[in-house]
Amino acid sequence: MADGVGTFGEASSRREDAEWDRFLAQLADVAPGEGWVTLDEASRSTGLSRSTLRSWYRSGRIAARMVPGPNGPQRIVPLEAVVEQALRSSRARRQLEHARSLEAEVEALRRRVEALERHLGLA
Repeated sequence: MADGVGTFGEASSRREDAEWDRFLAQLADVAPGEGWVTLDEASRSTGLSRSTLRSWYRSGRIAARMVPGPNGPQRIVPLEAVVEQALRSSRARRQLEHARSLEAEVEALRRRVEALERHLGLA
């Protein structure tokens, strides 16, 4: 009897391994494509939280897919769709506008620092 249980467990394990291998092969076949970014990149670009992005793809508001990443499979989303969805939401639109205004401020400060460096002969 013990041998029968072991055989069943081994067969089950092989089946799970085969399913996992098929899943990984499917991930390898899916190229990220233009405009698809990780949740972290989408969050940094838009100022939205990762939990908001997760809520949106789980509810079907934005597309999402899994691709191989440096530490295993990772979820990616189309950045353009994230921005469009954010513009439909008043709260998310404010977050997006705030993130964009911060980017503009940083860029203006960067230009001022470069001008000062040129003026002082440091550049």
